[in-house]
Amino acid sequence: MKYYLVAGEASGDLHGANLMRALTAADPDASFRYFGGDKMQQEGGTLVKHYADMAFMGFTEVVMNLNTILRNMKSCKQDLLEYQPDILILIDFPGFNLKIAEFAKNKGIKVCYYISPKVWAWNQKRVLKIKKIVDKMFCILPFEVAFYKGWDMEIDYVGNPLLDEIAQFNPDPAFREKHQLSGKKIIALLPGSRKQEIERLLPVMLSAKSQFPDYQFVIAGAPSFAPDYYAQFSGGHEVALVFGQTYNLLHQAHAAIVASGTATLETALFKVPQVVVYKGGAISIAIARMVVKIKFISLVNLIMDKKVVTELIQEDCNPKLLASTLGGILDGPVRESMLLDYKALAEVMGTPGASERTAALILDFLKNPLKG
Repeated sequence: MKYYLVAGEASGDLHGANLMRALTAADPDASFRYFGGDKMQQEGGTLVKHYADMAFMGFTEVVMNLNTILRNMKSCKQDLLEYQPDILILIDFPGFNLKIAEFAKNKGIKVCYYISPKVWAWNQKRVLKIKKIVDKMFCILPFEVAFYKGWDMEIDYVGNPLLDEIAQFNPDPAFREKHQLSGKKIIALLPGSRKQEIERLLPVMLSAKSQFPDYQFVIAGAPSFAPDYYAQFSGGHEVALVFGQTYNLLHQAHAAIVASGTATLETALFKVPQVVVYKGGAISIAIARMVVKIKFISLVNLIMDKKVVTELIQEDCNPKLLASTLGGILDGPVRESMLLDYKALAEVMGTPGASERTAALILDFLKNPLKG
């Protein structure tokens, strides 16, 4: 079978790679073409465009980069028509992917959506459109099943693909030595993979460094940036930086400061107490606060439907609040309570196998389309 995948962010690249691996195991004749990243490229097939050229966050950033986004969309549509896949698999990235889904559906291409758009957060009526343009929806968050059912849409809950990746992880016992890290306890900094979020969040993250001299701060670098890029934020102080080693870093970390996104759930599954941070453009945040109808922004809190981790958003994302919140999770009752909640979270998330389950459902749909 011929598969065309579209992933527009680092997390989508990770999940796309795992799904490609599962599809290859289930379908020896599988061939791939995709918008994605380094991890998907390692699985073979043809990378058409890297997600580093596609990821823009916030309302104003999207408007400022609209021409680039439209060019990417046009390129994807043309390439899709030339390739004529048996199925299109869209991975999260809804602003881009829902438009590609509509285009593909109108051209008679079967459409699967892996990792649901967060339609439960705002403008829930988008589900009505999704029902028309998506043939099969595969969701990775437990509460999404009931949400879609409320809109009379049947979906497949496949578990969370992060569990697949974590299950495959083998810790490197020489991690500290290889990266010249000391024996001090580690505070991991996960500032995200997009330029805008790194530039807004990393300076605030690093502002806490001087107040915790007994700890070493280590930045998880995104593969699309060079060490020199991160050096500009260190304020002349030496800060450890590792690339492609986020899981080894979390495995060793005592605590973490994490940009809101998939990494918050990864950090929780590694049982690392964390502070979640987020800063957007002023206009973007103002609009979001008007339209977004959810109590939390971190996946940990959303899944548990309660405050497990502290979220420092916008004006609360400042050096003073960050330092006090971080200090509270390094030891003591807040840390212990968070670790207990992490244990409950792991039980809710279930077992690995999301990629294999999704691959099996996709192949079943291709062989028996009337069942969908």
